[in-house]
Amino acid sequence: METYTIQTASREETTELAYKLGTLVQPGDVLTLEGDLGAGKTTFTQGLAKGLGVKRNVNSPTFTIMKEYNGRLPLYHMDVYRLENSDEDLGFEEYIYGEGVCVIEWAQFIQEYVPQDKLSITIRHKGDNQREIELQPAGERYITLVKELLS
Repeated sequence: METYTIQTASREETTELAYKLGTLVQPGDVLTLEGDLGAGKTTFTQGLAKGLGVKRNVNSPTFTIMKEYNGRLPLYHMDVYRLENSDEDLGFEEYIYGEGVCVIEWAQFIQEYVPQDKLSITIRHKGDNQREIELQPAGERYITLVKELLS
């Protein structure tokens, strides 16, 4: 599995990258999002949402587990950190295999629901405003998506 690494030097550059991705995603796309607290996961998701045409303010669903936003496609933003060691079935398949785009933070906690074909995104701090964004596509759809994003 090939990994693509992008350096961004500002919050705006991170948002622009995510915005472009938001213009390219299609129904049923699944993106997993990893990164330490404050790495920029919410900033990235806000940019993605803008690219999808979402007008509402996007913020982290930490305490609600999932938030749904309407744009060109529905955006399902999940933060499943609080589900570690939980056996609760919250109907994730309905969203993951639905007609929208799924962004899942801390996907390792619901690994059994996450498809093998997906785009894994990891964001790392590299300085005050600098970020390293690692894209790891699994499956033809996501390899094509990353190549479009980086062209």
